[in-house]
Amino acid sequence: MSTCSSDFPRSPPLIFSQTAEYALRAVVCLAADPARAMTTAELARTTRVPANYLSKLMQTLRRAGLVDAQRGVGGGFTLTRPPTDISVLDVIQVVDPIERILTCPLGIESHGRTLCPMHRKLDDALEHIQRTFRDSTIQNLLNAPGSSRPLCETPGQTDLHISARDGE
Repeated sequence: MSTCSSDFPRSPPLIFSQTAEYALRAVVCLAADPARAMTTAELARTTRVPANYLSKLMQTLRRAGLVDAQRGVGGGFTLTRPPTDISVLDVIQVVDPIERILTCPLGIESHGRTLCPMHRKLDDALEHIQRTFRDSTIQNLLNAPGSSRPLCETPGQTDLHISARDGE
């Protein structure tokens, strides 16, 4: 009789969802010009996120307190805190939380809260990812040295790529 489980419950994902990527794009876009409110349409064009999906995502970020929304002329979304005070982890945890492995994901009773070497190593990696994202602010992403800047078409460009149709 085998001592290994044949049932495979879903373990926490190690790859980030497209939703997390989209949320980071939107927050980085707002952080590039924190005083400027951006509409969903402007954000969608700049971030290349489908507008309908982005609209729902922005409401999730608003409910979590990361962005404010103002209706009417001159309205749009803005950050609630300076980009130096928002970590990458803050954004990811709102839309696609990184789940640590606290107990045996296979439900093996004898393992309980003592993870086997394989799950310990996976949880160590998740802890490292959380720490890295906690220590990285949105402003860090905008100020990172290199030839490219988030959401910009041209290397060395300092302004986000916003379509000429934005003024229409």
